[in-house]
Amino acid sequence: MPPLTPAERSGPVDAVVFDWGGTLTPWHTVDVAQQWRVYARSHPGHGHEVDALADRLAAAFDASWRRGRDVSASARLTEVLAEAGALLDHPGHGCAQAAYESFWEPHTVLDPDVPDLWRGLRDRGVAVGVLSNTLWTRDYHRALFARDGVLDLLDGDVYSSEIGYVKPHPDAFAAALDAVGADDPARVVYVGDRPYEDVHGAQRAGMRAVLVPHSDIPAREQVPVDVVPDAVVHRLSEVLAVVDRWRGV
Repeated sequence: MPPLTPAERSGPVDAVVFDWGGTLTPWHTVDVAQQWRVYARSHPGHGHEVDALADRLAAAFDASWRRGRDVSASARLTEVLAEAGALLDHPGHGCAQAAYESFWEPHTVLDPDVPDLWRGLRDRGVAVGVLSNTLWTRDYHRALFARDGVLDLLDGDVYSSEIGYVKPHPDAFAAALDAVGADDPARVVYVGDRPYEDVHGAQRAGMRAVLVPHSDIPAREQVPVDVVPDAVVHRLSEVLAVVDRWRGV
């Protein structure tokens, strides 16, 4: 095992909290506009208004993303749909929602390293958490973890859709600490694929940050920030070795 570098902060690790999309799930380049076209054309209540509804949905989603970037405000899928004028009380909404979720399903499957990684952390007495910027509900995310057989390995999870803020706001990380029962952020590690939201956000909250730089993040979603992660891994399975090294094992 390689020795600690001078920049690394060794010490006890009580919990490891993970980003979800692009970290626990492999990065996929997705036609984001297509999600709204799928929803719009699957909603019978909007008749021939498909293109106009899809355009409004895309605009509402873009506005919610800008609010998250500019003032760390969270958003929910139902708010985006309502802002665009989607008929949420129409019987056709359920069909459109199902089509939307079907569009995303191939991109929600966990990285195959996750089950063994989470079991390895739990075997070491290290709690496992998730903190995700997302429009989707807690129930939807937990159903995905159940589908992939890891829900029972999760000690605490927080989704921006259920709180007022998105990463990198300190309150988002504070909520994650509470969720995993951690009192000292210096004893918690955050793992993510984005320098601004994940590395900068976690370090500002007092946590150690591990960067997984395997995501081709679109230029419009990148926020320039001068940060140095506490560690860099190229496979999630490598997180165990990092945690062991910091714990002096």
